[in-house]
Amino acid sequence: MGRSHDRRAASGAAAGIRQGNLTYHFPAKLDLVKALRDEARAVLSRREALGPTDDVCTDYVHHVTSSMELVWRYRFLLRDRAQLVDTDLPRSAPPELAADLARLERLIERFRDDGLLRRSLDVDLRVFARSLWVVSRYWLDHLDEFEHVGETEWSHHARGIEHHRAVLDPCLTADGRRRLDDAFRRASRSWLAA
Repeated sequence: MGRSHDRRAASGAAAGIRQGNLTYHFPAKLDLVKALRDEARAVLSRREALGPTDDVCTDYVHHVTSSMELVWRYRFLLRDRAQLVDTDLPRSAPPELAADLARLERLIERFRDDGLLRRSLDVDLRVFARSLWVVSRYWLDHLDEFEHVGETEWSHHARGIEHHRAVLDPCLTADGRRRLDDAFRRASRSWLAA
């Protein structure tokens, strides 16, 4: 029993099923990868179908928290991607991740257009958005690898958001920080009430 067995057992445990059931339904690892990829695409399609609201801060909070949830749920797929280079999966970034980054870039542009970014801010907004995306993406690796979190809770997302805010807040106007605070408070109440 090697590393492959351990990963399959962990994948089965994460899915709430025994390893035998996992291998029955998904005889090859690639079968499981494709099923997870299709499931993730469906979740992202439903999220995209919601479309933007009139409040960029609400959209931003929803985007960041839902992206963290998705990356956490599909972390096995993302982490093991390098092992799949000989398959029919593209070697470049998955289109879903590229779309997630592009959506974050559009949100940062909306911050600018709504006057929520400091006027004196002299930064390439694409680089800025990518920095924020990296914080979200790798915060979850930190939870997995350093804190050995089994399942995420709102407190994990809130801490990830604190890291986001450490990058974002110095670039916001006072009104931008206030509106973002309000949006995070609403999201927190909603999450905790569910």
